[in-house]
Amino acid sequence: MATLGALSSGALAGCTSGGDGEGTDTQMNTATDGGTTSGGGQQTTTQADVSASGTVKVGIMQPMSGDLQYYGMQSIWGFLSGLAYRTDSDPLTDVQTGTRTIEDGDVTWELIFKDTQFSADFAQTAATDLVQQDDVDVLFGCSSSGAASRVAQTVVNTSGVDIPYIAGPAASADITANSDTCSAQVFRANENTAMDARSGGTYAAQETDIQRVFLMGADYSFGRAVVNNYRTVLEANGIEIVGERFVPQGYSEWEGLLDQAEEAGAEGIVAGFTVATLPQLFTTFLNGDYPFRVFGGFATQITTSIVGQTLQRVLGEPLTAEKLSDANFGPFTTRYHWNQYDNEINQAFVESYTDAYGIVPDLFTSGTFTAGSAIVQAVEAGGSTEGADIQGELRGMVVADTPKGEDGYEFQTYNNQARSAMTIADVVPNDEDNWDALIKPSEPVSTVAKGNTTIPSDSSEMGCNL
Repeated sequence: MATLGALSSGALAGCTSGGDGEGTDTQMNTATDGGTTSGGGQQTTTQADVSASGTVKVGIMQPMSGDLQYYGMQSIWGFLSGLAYRTDSDPLTDVQTGTRTIEDGDVTWELIFKDTQFSADFAQTAATDLVQQDDVDVLFGCSSSGAASRVAQTVVNTSGVDIPYIAGPAASADITANSDTCSAQVFRANENTAMDARSGGTYAAQETDIQRVFLMGADYSFGRAVVNNYRTVLEANGIEIVGERFVPQGYSEWEGLLDQAEEAGAEGIVAGFTVATLPQLFTTFLNGDYPFRVFGGFATQITTSIVGQTLQRVLGEPLTAEKLSDANFGPFTTRYHWNQYDNEINQAFVESYTDAYGIVPDLFTSGTFTAGSAIVQAVEAGGSTEGADIQGELRGMVVADTPKGEDGYEFQTYNNQARSAMTIADVVPNDEDNWDALIKPSEPVSTVAKGNTTIPSDSSEMGCNL
């Protein structure tokens, strides 16, 4: 690992960060059943008293139908798991549009679910209805960054209603780094594209001998965010950028670009792409005689499954650890996966989540668990169920109970983005029954501390100063 030859940030990326809210970075035709169950009515759980009393209305906006319902459902499941952990209950499983309640002593949690269908228009309508008609105290959600940005700009920051919006898992760094979207009301617990790139860049700069890098990215917000943040970190560590190129999603002429990077003297390649582009890139890379090592980020089960199939098709069956190692594939960064954090909170989370939903927690779930946990903590700390008071408690909060351990997430006061640690892991064959992909992350190779993963307040990339 001291001689990494190529970096591919976003190689297995989370794929929720870009676009206009009408589509998806993954551009896939396959759908994953989110495991929703049918049935009407309300599901109620009664738990111990807390210091506050009253009702907290939470508006939850996620894609709950369509090809990318799994993005929304894993995000909801993580959020519900965070609420359940803090209220000492089991996660709700009867999840569909409509209202569910959790009774926690003197506090009633009224959860109102809206299906955004991965659309900015639907998300804006849902947010407007939740604020104006349902009078919610907290807004949470949006898997599409286009949708999250639309909600922030057209509803949260202009409605005049003083309630917090916890965006997520939408991953564009701009949501909490751009003055057009950030505000005192906009928070995010989930990790973002800048955290992917900065943790990968920090690892490459500090743990490898790479000195010359060629930057490549998809020609829209996701790819540009990856490239920009890698450039910032690498140049700050004295690494020379020998070229930069943006190409459309689905680009296939990889032999020419890989040759161009090699001719430029690159020892590493940053490739900010998603599953719309990655299979062809990996096929060309693995079939070619390139002296590069691919380095990037693990993704959700959907993308990881497709990448694993591509690797097996090129490397042959069975897909072994030796084949993956010989292919110079990895290690990769991960925002969160079930086997990356060894602590009591994560152990309880993995067990309860798997029992409830039949799958191990995925990439987005730690951030959304933390969002749910943080809201309960805010109500208990402030002794109030009012949205404005919850917002005040969230500001600068160190979240006590998270899958990354006690105090694992901290909301930065300058932009309300939660910082958290990121891990580095090898790519290994999967032996987990509840993970439907041929590959998975290994045990952590390294951890990048939370202080080194987010955009600093004094960075030129940070356009938010609250």
